[in-house]
Amino acid sequence: MKETLKIDGMTCDHGVMHVTNALESVEGVEKAKVSLKKKEALVKFDAPADLDQMALAVAEAGYKVI
Repeated sequence: MKETLKIDGMTCDHGVMHVTNALESVEGVEKAKVSLKKKEALVKFDAPADLDQMALAVAEAGYKVI
């Protein structure tokens, strides 16, 4: 499955790295491609990953899924 998440709070490449690492730490997430310019993340995942888990991981990294 693939999902595009809008991310709030990223201002530099460090934010991209933090969001990427947070998303890829969620069980079931295969790959996260994060764009600072678009302020979004394209996430490829399988069960048991879900959007709530991804949003929580992003929040714990200091950013917000909108």
